[in-house]
Amino acid sequence: MYKETHARSIVKTISWRFWATLTTIALVFLFVGEIKTALSIGIVEVVAKLILYFFHERTWDKIHFGKKEIQPLVLWFTGLSGSGKSTISEKVYEELVKRGIKTERLDGDTIRDIFPKTGFAKKDRDEHIKRVGFLVSRMEKNGIFVVASFVSPYRESREFVRNLCSNFIEIHISTSLEVCEKRDTKGLYKKARNGEIENFTGVNDPYEEPQNPEITIDTNKISLEKATKKIIKYINKKI
Repeated sequence: MYKETHARSIVKTISWRFWATLTTIALVFLFVGEIKTALSIGIVEVVAKLILYFFHERTWDKIHFGKKEIQPLVLWFTGLSGSGKSTISEKVYEELVKRGIKTERLDGDTIRDIFPKTGFAKKDRDEHIKRVGFLVSRMEKNGIFVVASFVSPYRESREFVRNLCSNFIEIHISTSLEVCEKRDTKGLYKKARNGEIENFTGVNDPYEEPQNPEITIDTNKISLEKATKKIIKYINKKI
């Protein structure tokens, strides 16, 4: 994911040669007992090896032997509102960033803030997920890992996104409706049951559970830490 710059190679070269040259000077002085001779040999050595080391590093940068290219993944979190999608996906995102992996995170609530006129009817939801799916697939093709968390209640639209991507990982946060309602700090489920919100997934609009997700997690049975580790373990096998 990273390309070493010439400046970094130069600094590494100087750092390495500084300590190596001190060792050479000390050894020469130890054997011949003349500091002038030891310094002269040290200077000649440092100049020659600085040049050799620099070209050695640049040459190996161009050699593919022993290098494994990391293929970007699309981690698609799906589940009911309140299931824990956003919380877990955020932790997974943080772990990937810590590893120096170029990663972007997309969340349903954040994206809807950008497109506030997007409706919640099936047609609107499908079009919304397809737009997001196209964006995600372009990020993946440009070498970016994507962590996306969306209710995305319909199988057809999720499969549409899967077919756009090369390495699509569907992560079903399967926390039950009952548990999600108990966690409902915003009162959305209550409003939906009172008829104040239309097309609310799980109440007056269906959620079509994934049939063959790569990963399934029920946050009522597994902690956030263990859920994150489970996903990271799966990612490690894929890359």
